[in-house]
Amino acid sequence: MSGVRVLVGTRKGAFILTADGKRTDWKVDGPHFGGWEMYHVKGSPVDPNRLYASQSTGWFGQLIQRSDDGGETWAPVGNEFRYEGVPGTHQWYDGTPHPWEFARVWHLEPSPFDADTVFAGVEDAALFRSVDGGNEWHELPGLREHGSGPAWQPGAGGMCLHTIVPDPTDANRMYVAISAAGVFRTEDAGKTWQPVNRGLHSEGIPDEDAEVGHCVHRIAMHPSAPHVLYMQKHWDVMRSDDGADTWREVSGNLPSDFGFPIDVHAHDPETVYVVPITSDSEHYPPEGKLRVYRSRTGGNEWEPLTKGLPQRDCYVNVLRDAMAVDSLDSCGIYFGTTGGQVYVSPDAGDAWEPIVRDLPAVLSVEVQTLP
Repeated sequence: MSGVRVLVGTRKGAFILTADGKRTDWKVDGPHFGGWEMYHVKGSPVDPNRLYASQSTGWFGQLIQRSDDGGETWAPVGNEFRYEGVPGTHQWYDGTPHPWEFARVWHLEPSPFDADTVFAGVEDAALFRSVDGGNEWHELPGLREHGSGPAWQPGAGGMCLHTIVPDPTDANRMYVAISAAGVFRTEDAGKTWQPVNRGLHSEGIPDEDAEVGHCVHRIAMHPSAPHVLYMQKHWDVMRSDDGADTWREVSGNLPSDFGFPIDVHAHDPETVYVVPITSDSEHYPPEGKLRVYRSRTGGNEWEPLTKGLPQRDCYVNVLRDAMAVDSLDSCGIYFGTTGGQVYVSPDAGDAWEPIVRDLPAVLSVEVQTLP
């Protein structure tokens, strides 16, 4: 029977959770790199034994680790991230120019075509690529050198490139999301980029319908329908049916359309999941009830999924990289909270149970389906 490996990054280390295809009896391994902030841990879709991890501390800075045996052992790989384009500046919070400065790696995205190719989204916002398993990193400078670059400015969490979505049907096409600039797309493997934010509307910025300047929290794609993308924005859940050329709102009957993660069912590109939180100042579930919302119609009509989740006095958050889906026949949905719980639903969201409680605050959750 197939199994799953759930990779969890937390404020104080990484944890690896494994189970067979029933997803009821779990082994918890960790912490790996105890005490380190593990911003993101993700496995290669090409080689199930290849894992990449981004870790950081105030004492030792940023490190990238790689495992070639499914997380049993790890080794540090290349950790030099040097901006290679025109130095330039971007806007700071008060609108003054600020030089581009590297702070950390927020997101690692292994290529769907090659186990040795991996992309890194960093703060200040830039995209890096390694073609040798993470040993050497080189910026794809065409993104920062887009004419809008000087107008990019930080969101509340910094100016981070936090989402990387390769098109699994076209190695030249990729999407990235930046706080607070928006979504960008390349059609030539990262040489040139264009903003694709038409239809987004953001209050509080000088031009509420601007080409760039929107605080996008997360985008998601189903591999069988790569022209359809979903977005959780700083207010608004959005959908595109034309490869991000245009977006339309699908928030529908959600109790709040503010949140961070969004993901798509493994076998149905019209089934989507979000976790609403109260507001941009109150980062906890509405009414203190932890509810995942599911739409079976690609948005607009949403149903709360509550069975097995706390429905009183719950004030955790679910961060943008802390939701994932597996590809087993009965699709499993996973998410982790800032309270240290990791939940699984082996029946596509109908019922939930905790895999583990009392971990450090969860920053990321990714899952691999194992043979």
